[in-house]
Amino acid sequence: MIGSDYTLELCNVFHSGQVEPGSFFQRLTGAVKTGVILKDVSFITHSGEVTAILGSKGSGKRALLDVIARRVPSKGHILLEGVPLEEEQFNNTCALVRHSTRLLPGLSVQQTLSLSLSKISGYLKSSKVKQVMADLALSQVANTCVTNLTKSEYRRLIIGIHLIRDPIILLLDEPTWDLDPLNTYLVISILSNAAKKYGTAIILTMEKPRSDVFPFLDRVVYLCLGDVVYAGPTRNLLDYFGSIGFPCPQLENPLMYYLCLSTVDRRSRERFIESNHQIAALVEKFKLEGQGLMQGNLNEHSRIINPNKIQLNYGKPSGFKVIWMLYVRMLVSIFNLKKHGIKQMCMRLFCLPIYFLILWLFYNEAKDYQRTFITKSGLIFNAMVGTYFISIMNTICLFGPYRTRYYQETQEGLYSGASLLLSWNLVSLPFSFISTFASVAIVYSIIGDMSETLDYVYFSLVLWSCYVYTEQQTIAIMMFVKNGLIAAIVNIYITCIYVMLASGILRSYKGFEEWLYYITYITHTRYASIFLHQNVFRQPIFNNLPYTDNENCTSITSLIQTSSSLNTNSNSNCRYVNGKGFLAERFTSKNFVGDIYTSGDFNLEFNLGISFAFSVGLMVFNKFLYLMPLPSYITDKFRE
Repeated sequence: MIGSDYTLELCNVFHSGQVEPGSFFQRLTGAVKTGVILKDVSFITHSGEVTAILGSKGSGKRALLDVIARRVPSKGHILLEGVPLEEEQFNNTCALVRHSTRLLPGLSVQQTLSLSLSKISGYLKSSKVKQVMADLALSQVANTCVTNLTKSEYRRLIIGIHLIRDPIILLLDEPTWDLDPLNTYLVISILSNAAKKYGTAIILTMEKPRSDVFPFLDRVVYLCLGDVVYAGPTRNLLDYFGSIGFPCPQLENPLMYYLCLSTVDRRSRERFIESNHQIAALVEKFKLEGQGLMQGNLNEHSRIINPNKIQLNYGKPSGFKVIWMLYVRMLVSIFNLKKHGIKQMCMRLFCLPIYFLILWLFYNEAKDYQRTFITKSGLIFNAMVGTYFISIMNTICLFGPYRTRYYQETQEGLYSGASLLLSWNLVSLPFSFISTFASVAIVYSIIGDMSETLDYVYFSLVLWSCYVYTEQQTIAIMMFVKNGLIAAIVNIYITCIYVMLASGILRSYKGFEEWLYYITYITHTRYASIFLHQNVFRQPIFNNLPYTDNENCTSITSLIQTSSSLNTNSNSNCRYVNGKGFLAERFTSKNFVGDIYTSGDFNLEFNLGISFAFSVGLMVFNKFLYLMPLPSYITDKFRE
């Protein structure tokens, strides 16, 4: 157990990594150019201190945070109280906050902070949330939706989510990025007060520090192309650079002045060479003369340490607790009257019924004539395909924020992808079940008898399996594709392929070559389409349907009029004797002979079971898929 007063020390840390973005092919083959990013970095910080890592773009600031957080490999020593800091210990007792972190929309500030505490409950939890909101100046927006916060409030809330768990070390990547001067001052002053109040060592990066934040920074580290130009207390900064011949001019911002001094001038070749030599000299000078400054402790009265501090984040909650918290967080984001909550509720419950209502308007006048075979088959096709596409649309719109949050939180080891998907399924499945059954109720009177309750239930279940299948397919693709539009296009293309191939509506199976016919067996659409059509067309009402009120087909002996049956006992307007004939034409191979109902392909229970087997199988597949380690260039893309 780490005490209330502790020290974090970096000794001779080196880190190599990617130094150029590289093309997709280069990243895939591992041919991206790499180099040394951090070179012999050493510094020390204590509990209750705020340490700023300063440097221009490309100096290695973010890489240094990743090294401290044990996210990337490095050489050297990172010691917490003299003991090597391991990744698991960092995930349990420390935190890394990116400025690009995104929160789940639909939750209020108080709800977001409350859901961040999974280890405590009751009065302790409520008082802790109120205390952190007060410390971060968020009390006045406690009930405000996160999507309605200002940039500064949003940034402070992100910090609060991690600060509420009392981390030993809090790493902040550009916490003041894109903030105006007043809010920059506010954020840094709040962080300074929080560090001293909670005894947390805060390490943050800044690219353009202002002079008014100087008093709030206890220590500063200047980096240039991975080298340390200075690392030590800010109160010694002016004296050190003055002693080596670089005093800060009056009325100048010392933080920016020495940042410019530590930056390579690229405006011309001569200036580049001159500044490069100067920085190399500063680096060597600090290695020789700056070690005493780096080791120096601040006065004890400048740090307020709480000896009774309780580390609320120490240890991990159980797997069941994690899933329950994710489940509750999703429900809270749905069941609220905020804009995002209403959007989620409407998309989950009403998108599919509205589409089926449109189908009802188109098909409700259909009568039982010969053309009803094509009409009702078209209704079944539109119901199945519409369910596919609305499932894709809903998943693209609703799963994206949870996926982004997962890729951000998985860095901290909070939960696995399988836990996310399990909680998502627990939330999504009841909504899709209700929505599908309500949708089928709208149109089933057109294609079947509502008094046959079991047939209605089976019809609804198969359409539900269609919804679940494409939902899981979309989730699988969204693991690799960040852009929602691109993910939707990929899903639609894949869905169109197996719909065109296996629905039996756009093209009869009899027209397929043998190899193409057998490919339909590996698609979900084949089993769903055969079941839905058989559920409808096995009804007796489809026997010997007339062509019109004035022309019947009772004397047909040949289903399809051919050259050999012209002017004989057949009718060119009457194609099918009954529903069985229609099914035989659309869903059997060109060499099929015999009774379709004795064929295993038309076994209702089998097709129903296989339809759900596809959905459940893809659900299980996704659980394993989201446990796979992905290349860093993919996961980093989702965290931006």
